[in-house]
Amino acid sequence: MNKQRILEVSALENGTVIDHIPVPSLFSVISILGLDKVSDNKLTFGANLLSNRIGLKSIVKISNTFFDNKDIDRIALVAPNAKLNVIRNYEVIEKRDVKVPSVVTGIAKCMNPKCITNHENIETRFDVNTINGLELRCNYCEKITDKEHLEIIM
Repeated sequence: MNKQRILEVSALENGTVIDHIPVPSLFSVISILGLDKVSDNKLTFGANLLSNRIGLKSIVKISNTFFDNKDIDRIALVAPNAKLNVIRNYEVIEKRDVKVPSVVTGIAKCMNPKCITNHENIETRFDVNTINGLELRCNYCEKITDKEHLEIIM
């Protein structure tokens, strides 16, 4: 059988591609990275694109934008198996697998309303457990925040 390859999203000259985002996580990724704000950079996103690896996927392409490690950790909390590609002059110069870190600092809010991090100017810090889904244990009050109650700090 002759398979024809179809380019569903145009090429990017300089910027970042976040690929293999689970379809339900697409708008979370866009929001936590602040990509839903007005910008002069071109933003392309697609959902329900075919992927041999995960079935259906989403993708985000943002021109002239490159993400730091905290941004990548934010992505990992909502799309833990995403792929990040840095593009320069239409060439992929770096490929990274997004991985959930064992500790996250300053990127998630503790769900315990009595936690000191919700009342004082103290940066949050969580130990991450992914054995039973995503769970963040606060280093201050030890309350567990699960994926359903996860609130990302921008």
